[in-house]
Amino acid sequence: MRLRERHHIKQPDLIIIPMIDIMFFLLVFFMMSTLYMVNMKTVDVDMPAAQHAETKLHVTYVVTVRKDGSLWLEDKPISEAELLTKAQQSYQHDPQFAVVVRADQGLDYGMVIGLLDEFKALGITHIGLAADGGK
Repeated sequence: MRLRERHHIKQPDLIIIPMIDIMFFLLVFFMMSTLYMVNMKTVDVDMPAAQHAETKLHVTYVVTVRKDGSLWLEDKPISEAELLTKAQQSYQHDPQFAVVVRADQGLDYGMVIGLLDEFKALGITHIGLAADGGK
C-alpha cells in the first residue's frame, strides 16, 4: 500500500546561505589565528624609533643584543662564538640566509658594529638592523 504518489515527492532543497555563512566564519577564524602565529620569539629591548622602518618577512635569525652586551638568538641566550658558528652553517645551506640585529638603544655603537663585522667576515651580506616603527 502506497501512501504518497510518486509525483508529489518533493526533491530536497539545497540552502546555500548557511553554508556561505560558515565559510566566511572559517575564513575569518583562520585569518585571525594566523596573525597570532607570526609573533617572533624575542627578548624585550628598548630599540630606537625610526619613521621609515620597513618590515622584512624572510629572516632566518633574529639576534638581540641587550644593554649589558649579552647576545640572544630569538629568546635563548647564546655566546658570540656559538652564534657565529650556527650562522656560518646556516649560510652554507642557504645562500639567502638573513640576520636581523635588535640592539638596545643605550648600547655602545661599537658593539653592534663589531657584531655586524663578524657576520660580514663570514660572507653573510643579508643583514638588517631592527627599529621600532614610527607613530
